[in-house]
Amino acid sequence: MAKEGREEKLNTLVLGIGNPILRDDSVGLKVARSIKLAVPEIEVVETAEAGMSLLDWAPGHDRLIVIDSIKAGEGEPTGEVFKLDFATLSPAMDFTSFHGVDIVTAFELGKRLGYQMPEHVSVYAITVRENSTFTEECSDEVERKIPAITGEILKEENL
Repeated sequence: MAKEGREEKLNTLVLGIGNPILRDDSVGLKVARSIKLAVPEIEVVETAEAGMSLLDWAPGHDRLIVIDSIKAGEGEPTGEVFKLDFATLSPAMDFTSFHGVDIVTAFELGKRLGYQMPEHVSVYAITVRENSTFTEECSDEVERKIPAITGEILKEENL
């Protein structure tokens, strides 16, 4: 039974991206996991891979929600969430290798190859400062914000 106020149920995939052993780089994984706890029926994939691996998971879904970290500049706050407009991001179609292909290029390639790619795509970037220290723990500053980040995405996506 759908919760009151929810729109028609879309076949949704939440893709949490990050390295689980590099401090705050894992925040995308942890937020995706938190969304799964809040909405158990939703499909969630946690991965350290991006780019072409998108074609392993995204086809066949109506909606894709991507969550990843982004390096904050000097003096910028960490744990801030930015929803990027996927439609305005440009694919880098001049690549010479499939290694290091960005997610927008992979998405466009999937469409050109005839894959049924999601019609609705949301990309959330979470600012982090520390993404190179080997540890499975996020910094206290980012860890404290995970529940609020999760709530913000759940509300924005009407989940």
